[in-house]
Amino acid sequence: MRPSSLVSGPFRGTDAVHRGLLTRDQLRGRAWCRLFPDVYCDARLPATHMLLCRAGCLAVPRAVVTGRSAAVLWGVDLAGTTDTVELTVPPGSSARTLTGVRVRRARLTPEEVTRRRSLPVTTPLATAVEVARTSVDLEGAVIALDRLVVSGVVDLDAVRRAAHLTTGRGCGQLRRAADLADGLAESPQETRLRLLLGGSGLPRPVAQHRIVVAGVVLARVDFGWPERKVAVEYDGSWHAEPGQFAKDRRRLNRLTAAGWRIVFVTAADLYHPAELVARIAAALAFLP
Repeated sequence: MRPSSLVSGPFRGTDAVHRGLLTRDQLRGRAWCRLFPDVYCDARLPATHMLLCRAGCLAVPRAVVTGRSAAVLWGVDLAGTTDTVELTVPPGSSARTLTGVRVRRARLTPEEVTRRRSLPVTTPLATAVEVARTSVDLEGAVIALDRLVVSGVVDLDAVRRAAHLTTGRGCGQLRRAADLADGLAESPQETRLRLLLGGSGLPRPVAQHRIVVAGVVLARVDFGWPERKVAVEYDGSWHAEPGQFAKDRRRLNRLTAAGWRIVFVTAADLYHPAELVARIAAALAFLP
């Protein structure tokens, strides 16, 4: 029988033993999973990044969940179960290095820290700034900001204001990412496609354009050139869901009947940007 107080989340093994809830031999049994030194959980709990964040805060005293891990706490899955937990501790902290945990030493102001799901975490705005400035590249930073904004976690104008006040490491990337983000893309691939179009030399499209005919909204397309009646749609895996094919065909028929040309883009197309741009350019140049 597992003690009820230990089955809902991570706990310190020494505390459980001290309270007489478990013995050391029981801790080493198959009922419990060791996440970090002296931090365990019920082995039946699903492995999630949020679980690892909770365990990390137990393993690292005075830690605040930051970066992509903080985004997970705010409901945006920028990190998964195999990604490193990002924590920040005050300067001079003696926090030790743990496998699976990245500990940054920095001074966070009270305005940058709040609580979420009972854990200390950076605010949505501070999270967005940190994620953008520490992303591996500019594209990743823009994708992260788009996802945070479209999810309603943070306001893009607030991010842009904060970006232009931020100094230090990564501030240049942060500012560029804030300027490039639009908070409209519904997937990372849509953001990648928008960035490709933005650097292609093609006329700038309208993102998430609503096509209205005789006062009726026929569809909303990922990118549209209304004056040319050309749209670009990212064709993701969700289009293969049961019943979706028929819906897509009916939608395409409505758009075609209204005189629109649709260019469909897949993930594979993004690996051949020159060919994709040429295909879109040909559609834009087409005269019926």
